[in-house]
Amino acid sequence: MGKKYAPLLHPPPRGEGRGGGRFTMSEEEKRVLLGNEVIARGIVESGCQFFAAYPGTPSSEILPAVVHFKKEDNLDIYVEWSTNEKVAFENALVASYTGKRAAVAMKQVGLNVATDPLMSAAYIGTIGGFVIISCDDPGPFSSQTEQDTRFMAMFAKIPVFDPANPREAQQMLPIAFELSEKYQIPVILRPVLRVSHAQQAITFNPIIKIARKANFPHDPQRWSATPRYRFLLHKQLNRKLQEIAEEFNSMTSLNFTEHDRGKAVLGIIAGGIGYAIARDVLTEMGVRGGIPILKIGTPFPFPAGIVEHFIEKCGHVLILEETEPVIELQIRDKSKITGRLDGRIPNEGEMLPEAITQVISDLCKEFSIPVREIPSTVSLEKLVAGIGLPIRRPTLCSGCPHRASFYALKKAFPNGIFPSDIGCYTLGMNLESVDTCHDMGAAITFASGLYQAYHQDGKDIPIIATIGDSTFYHSGAPGLLNAVYNGSRFILVILDNSITAMTGMQPTPESGATADGHAGQSLSLEELVKGCGVKYIRVVNPYDIKGMIQEAEKAYKYTQQRDGGTAVLIARYPCIIYQREQLKVNPIKVEIRHTPPPEKGLPQVKSGEMDKSLLPVYQEEACCECDTCMIQCPEGAISKTESGYVIDYNKCTGCRVCVQECPTSAIDMPAVEACIGCGYCLKRFECPSLIRGKDGRVKIDRLTCVDCGLCVQVCGQGGIYQVS
Repeated sequence: MGKKYAPLLHPPPRGEGRGGGRFTMSEEEKRVLLGNEVIARGIVESGCQFFAAYPGTPSSEILPAVVHFKKEDNLDIYVEWSTNEKVAFENALVASYTGKRAAVAMKQVGLNVATDPLMSAAYIGTIGGFVIISCDDPGPFSSQTEQDTRFMAMFAKIPVFDPANPREAQQMLPIAFELSEKYQIPVILRPVLRVSHAQQAITFNPIIKIARKANFPHDPQRWSATPRYRFLLHKQLNRKLQEIAEEFNSMTSLNFTEHDRGKAVLGIIAGGIGYAIARDVLTEMGVRGGIPILKIGTPFPFPAGIVEHFIEKCGHVLILEETEPVIELQIRDKSKITGRLDGRIPNEGEMLPEAITQVISDLCKEFSIPVREIPSTVSLEKLVAGIGLPIRRPTLCSGCPHRASFYALKKAFPNGIFPSDIGCYTLGMNLESVDTCHDMGAAITFASGLYQAYHQDGKDIPIIATIGDSTFYHSGAPGLLNAVYNGSRFILVILDNSITAMTGMQPTPESGATADGHAGQSLSLEELVKGCGVKYIRVVNPYDIKGMIQEAEKAYKYTQQRDGGTAVLIARYPCIIYQREQLKVNPIKVEIRHTPPPEKGLPQVKSGEMDKSLLPVYQEEACCECDTCMIQCPEGAISKTESGYVIDYNKCTGCRVCVQECPTSAIDMPAVEACIGCGYCLKRFECPSLIRGKDGRVKIDRLTCVDCGLCVQVCGQGGIYQVS
């Protein structure tokens, strides 16, 4: 308990690593690498023996790069894609208990999934070095939140390193492993998006070869600590953090002052990427040598000594850090401080260089520091605006099977509720088939909760949850178990495209493929669903839109039966970006006809101008008053009155959806077999290969069309047809 730790040695002496490691000496090499590849290189150079990860932007490229270096240098590193972040964390953590150096990588919201073992790991500690790489996403660009991992490190009481650029991340990693082993504590490396996805030239350092064999020490009092002993471990943890803070105070390689001076009117304390931004901005403004910068690379435990000494020498201090005021909150005397807490720096979003330039310019003018005028960007903004580039929202790829699934589900249940999940299929919201997207696995738990909430009120409403195959393996099974156990009734559609598409085409357990090609085993999605207690399981082909609609309706009927329950449809079709050859086997070439065939004898159609003879006609005597036409009309052109249904021809676009959906043929309208410019395929199917021409008619973008033929099944007028 009273152990005093020896000073940290960094970097390790050339030719030898701590703990019995030896360097693999090779001729120095320089390469330009992506930030995440640099991080992977730092992991390898540190002698890591065990690496696990779960993909998630902006962290996904780290593991493939570790595999690349493993093969390139013939290294003995175990590497795995785990089924979720908690699994990855615990696998790597226990490897460190055996004395091996281990690391785990994930995105910042993935660390939420691993928080349970994270908290315990801080108390229990490690033996071999254990480093957690948690990549933050300020913005956010591809995450639910822009949370700051440095706060998580403070919460868990774990040291955290905050690199300003890829090269510094490479430099920090061996120090992090050394620190972890010295104090027997997990350590976090927290690169932000602009570090992970930057490119930088780096020098390859020699790789430490650590030949440690697994040796798990049987120490139940530590590994299975009771609450009383956890209290003692907490005291020990606090003592470790005090000593690490002292060490960080003297770690001038990562925490240092640039352009130090005796006194300064204005100084900047910058953490991580904030330092890189500050240097660039001050250089462009011509005041880089006139304003001292204290760079903080280790924000927790806080190096208070060097921070307070810097503040003493400055009249005013600006704090630059992403995304939360972690450094700012740890400064006790804030009388000289400006930053996020007083609103000078925005409290959300990235620290954009143009925003920081304005902040520093305003401060320089306020304190009479000569500074260059900020160049105006008005002319550039006008130039870009004058190009007239269309603004397009993100959309599913051409030929994506998920688009067909969502289209079918919305057609089957126009008034349904659609909880969904995390993945590229979240873009189903564009097809009005995604109502919620909360966190991994929430599609199923939300569906279960929605059913119980409506069931409590005696209401029956279709609830159709969608989740990807990878996400289901990640965290779907517990929610499905709970739904079956508690008698929830809804349709779960597992969108099985056989890959983890959104994060970079990583394999799923269903494929049996592993990260580095070591022996694995293919798992059956159907067997896993069956193991959760589900009785109704059907595999459907989403490319058969009509067939999928029918299967969805059958599944709903099952949920309504007395002996029914939750129904699962597995919509199985490969991601066509990953398996392009799938559509080359039997490509469906399509064309769009813009004039009715002569044999139809129909008048010519101009976009937006329908001949009266071509408009839909309501026939009251055949109507069963089911409201289907009114519900399915995409334009809201049909309303119900006391005398029946009324079609508003000012709103009607002639898409013929009402004709197709009416069960009693109460609406009559001829199929023109030509594009009339109704826009239904653009609005309801939203394939990026279908575009509206200047004449208002739909055209095919041949550069992006993948010949999937799905649009033929969508056009109610028959204007899109398959070429023989």
